[in-house]
Amino acid sequence: MFQKFSPPPLWLSLCLLTLFLAAPGHAAEYVSVNKDGANIRSGPDTKNDLLWEVYKDFPLQVIKRQKDWAQIKDFEGDQGWIFINLISKDKRVIVKANSVNMRSEPNTDAKVVATVKYGVVFTPIEKKGPWLKVKHEDGTSGWISSSLVWPSDIL
Repeated sequence: MFQKFSPPPLWLSLCLLTLFLAAPGHAAEYVSVNKDGANIRSGPDTKNDLLWEVYKDFPLQVIKRQKDWAQIKDFEGDQGWIFINLISKDKRVIVKANSVNMRSEPNTDAKVVATVKYGVVFTPIEKKGPWLKVKHEDGTSGWISSSLVWPSDIL
């Protein structure tokens, strides 16, 4: 005999939807700041407390949007709100380790082009396996392990 199909309870449907939206196939939205001295606030209004300031090209992850504001998270996990006119779709990454070797080729045996410190921002150019080719605004370019920058899944 066949049993009559009954839909799952609402709570189960909502849990499954949450899991689907959090799954790796659901790409995060990354943006960068388009102006020096952009304010990160505690809420989506200029009347909310100023939490910190960020500089041009600083990468952020958008958690959600609300009218003219975006709730964001930075590479240290800090959260706040930024006015959407202060962000762009330009891709950037930031070094999250204390000291990183930038190499001429995507491997640990390649020549070290530069030693990069925590918090330095780059434009990602290309990805090869676990390596990311990046370029600094001063023109310096090379390869860094994607595990040493945030976001690591930018390309």
